[in-house]
Amino acid sequence: MVKQQQGEVDLSASLSDVWRVLTDKERDILRGSSTIQQFKRNELIYCEGDEPKDMMCLLKGKVKIFKEGVGGRSQIIRMIKPVQYFGYRANFAQEDYLTNAAAFEASTVCLIPMTVVTDLLMGNANLAMFFIRQLSVDLGIADERTVNLTQKHIRGRLAESLLFLKESYGLEEDGATLSIYLAREDLANLSNMTTSNAIRTLSTFVSERIIALDGRKIKLIDEEKLKKISKMG
Repeated sequence: MVKQQQGEVDLSASLSDVWRVLTDKERDILRGSSTIQQFKRNELIYCEGDEPKDMMCLLKGKVKIFKEGVGGRSQIIRMIKPVQYFGYRANFAQEDYLTNAAAFEASTVCLIPMTVVTDLLMGNANLAMFFIRQLSVDLGIADERTVNLTQKHIRGRLAESLLFLKESYGLEEDGATLSIYLAREDLANLSNMTTSNAIRTLSTFVSERIIALDGRKIKLIDEEKLKKISKMG
């Protein structure tokens, strides 16, 4: 069975997208080699420079992929949601991790040794195509974000980040509040701006009745205007 710290995890449900392209024998291999780990809020999952030994799948929680920049500033590259795979690109590229990953909140992660993943990929073309598609989607998103974060003005970048968070994590029961609570610094790191600029721009959005703030909670009041600001840049 899968080794874990708490409870049992049904991999056929948790990893359903991969599970359905595997044979019964491959499923047994995956089940027997996977481990489940719990990570506390802000706990590092891997660090830049580490050797990539596992492919990871987020089962529960939220994870941020980030890179330390000039002057100690961080840039959030991606936000991972259940059920997304991460941490495997570096192994395919035969290099150490170029980024860091940390639990944004208490998270449950399934780790699969890359040696096992490679063996499964070599024998299963459908599984290989699945991860080719995953990498292709990630590359497309990265290309678009690179352009947007370098060419858009501050308002456009922040608007895009808020819409990105809504698309990634959805809204709470009120249908307006983002289902993720970010510190202003994290929102700034996601939007490629200073914390002070993020705070000022959020305040401007509040005064324009585009959003409402309650601590770390962000409520989208006028999503169409937010989309217009993001599109105009």
